[in-house]
Amino acid sequence: MVDSALPLESRDRLLRYLFLDLNSYFASCEQQESPELRGRPVAVVPVEADTSCVIAASYEAKAFGVKTGTKIGEAKAMCPDLICVLGRHPLYSYYHKKVIEVVEDVLPVEEVCSIDEMRCRLIGDERTPGNARELALRIKKELRERAGECLTASIGIAPNKFLAKVGTELQKPDGLVVIQQDDLPHRLHCLKLTDFPGINKRMAARLNGAGIFTTEQMCSASKQEMLKAFGSIVGERWWFMLRGYDVSYDSQTGQTLGHSHILAPDLRNEKGCREVLQRLLQKAAARLRSHNLWACGMVVYVSGFTKSWQARVKLPPTQDSVTLNEYFMELWPSHDYIKARGVGITFYDLREGAAFTPSLFDETVERSKMSHAIDDLNQRFGKNKVVLAGIDAVKHTAEERIAFNKTWLFSEGKGDNEWVDTFRGLPREPVSEEQMDQAEWGEWTDN
Repeated sequence: MVDSALPLESRDRLLRYLFLDLNSYFASCEQQESPELRGRPVAVVPVEADTSCVIAASYEAKAFGVKTGTKIGEAKAMCPDLICVLGRHPLYSYYHKKVIEVVEDVLPVEEVCSIDEMRCRLIGDERTPGNARELALRIKKELRERAGECLTASIGIAPNKFLAKVGTELQKPDGLVVIQQDDLPHRLHCLKLTDFPGINKRMAARLNGAGIFTTEQMCSASKQEMLKAFGSIVGERWWFMLRGYDVSYDSQTGQTLGHSHILAPDLRNEKGCREVLQRLLQKAAARLRSHNLWACGMVVYVSGFTKSWQARVKLPPTQDSVTLNEYFMELWPSHDYIKARGVGITFYDLREGAAFTPSLFDETVERSKMSHAIDDLNQRFGKNKVVLAGIDAVKHTAEERIAFNKTWLFSEGKGDNEWVDTFRGLPREPVSEEQMDQAEWGEWTDN
């Protein structure tokens, strides 16, 4: 009998998924690349400014209370010996590809969930606890030997993908947790509500309002109580997932595309804000064109220490940098931020090229052909060979970075975001002088 044809509560709850979560990934990459950082408290930062925030912290730094989002100045006070390292996102992308290669040699990767997370499906004899554990240990061994001793991972194995991910939170760093049917739900009681993916502080407050303050209370709630607490069918889905049932559902992503950037202190002025916003606009527009997307709306903003500013505008469907820049320049005079900290731009209401009919009276379609030609020139001769007028002074800012569930770096031109293997404490192939000349180090920008 096909299991999927059975009622959900009648299906088996055998082990089905292995989830891998790399520990303190960005900081671990830096420690692997630079042996002098190993065993020391390291914080990966976007800019050298105490007012900015930590992107990632090594476990040595976490022992002092330093974590993602901690102000750099506060982090230094918590940990006087903290070593701050500028983020190098091409490096993290390089290791990401290597980790996938290593894992694939043990188990096929079903889905790459983020830059430091991936999931494998277990089949046949792989689903027995002993064999599943052995596969996880093989992955850990291969990572140490082929990616580097600093690249450790917590692995969760469970009957559904949700609990496999939760399993990685139960033992860190370098953990291995197998959650079986008989372990549920009491195995989860040690977790806080906000330890679960999908429950942030706002959602936790909503659950608190429904009388659910602990994981034990959530696990003991009935389907109807979960429906009421979550306010939708999602609550019933959680009831099944917490008990190990393999519930499938569609995950949806928002139809937006954008970039933001934490400004270096010397750019926290009107001219710097405007030029970096134009730089982000050019970069985001190139991404639109690379996916054949057309934007029907744009939001620009400046986040300020004292006061922030935001403006939005509806657009005729466009992907052209010049057209978008004209709309931006119409918005810019209305800015009223105070003490700029960062800037950002987002395109929304995105449509695929075949999903709309362009106006016969709008120049944006013809202009987009010119923008595509500029993209081709940059891809052929190098990033920023042709840029919008007025951003030459900031064209090397706002480099691509890895964020949230992003797993790749967009290339704006030939050689962009390539990482040449320098030293990882592992055997490597010889690197030519030409390859070394092409290597670039990334900075921190937003998604």
